[in-house]
Amino acid sequence: MCNVCIANNALTKAAVSPSRRAALGAMGVFSLLGISAMSGISHAKSPPKPDNVLSPDQAIKRLMEGNKRYTSGKTQSRKFGATRAALVGGQNPYACVLSCADSRVSPELCFDEERGDLFVTRVAGNYVTPDILASLEYGVAVLNSPVILVLGHTSCGAVSATVSALEKQAEFPGHIQSIVTALMPAVRAAAAEPHEGSLAQAATITNIKQNVQRLREATPLLSKAVQAEKVKVIGGLYHLDTGRVEIVA
Repeated sequence: MCNVCIANNALTKAAVSPSRRAALGAMGVFSLLGISAMSGISHAKSPPKPDNVLSPDQAIKRLMEGNKRYTSGKTQSRKFGATRAALVGGQNPYACVLSCADSRVSPELCFDEERGDLFVTRVAGNYVTPDILASLEYGVAVLNSPVILVLGHTSCGAVSATVSALEKQAEFPGHIQSIVTALMPAVRAAAAEPHEGSLAQAATITNIKQNVQRLREATPLLSKAVQAEKVKVIGGLYHLDTGRVEIVA
């Protein structure tokens, strides 16, 4: 059996393990895939991008400073060739982002960053799924990212669709309904509380806060990292009209 087949088989077994066996207990699997399970240590010694080795607070500050440049139109010039060679051997992004898949929201652009800086996962409605969680665990446990940002945005179509499902019993074709099902708890929670503006606006923020909390409490990896103050999980709202990211959780 080839190494790739062995690795795929091992990954499948790891995925169905009830406890994930202390999470990255699949160290041997990572080795087979050419991903060192100790890559976090190697990055600490010789990171591809030394400026990305930051504390959680420093990482949050850098995100917000980048967003300020973006909204002011004073973004940095990018020379992609300069980092290409360094990134061939590895990566050490300073932040993980769980973003909506909306084409109007681009994390690398809105935080004025380039390749190798952000470890981005995306799904319509910016909510935690098993695969999203596994990816963010990888970003924290293996890549040593000190921050996870849940990034929602104004006028989110996924949230608006869920509001329609609640208020008008709207139904959606194919697998789109699964997104509505996932976002419904946030919409119901927002509807049950007094709120300014539309229900969609309130639910968007509630959804961000709920998913921030899910990640903070996610066992076995993220909750331990948060408790040890190695990682901070925050929530931001991207305003489509201005490009500004507002921290809401």
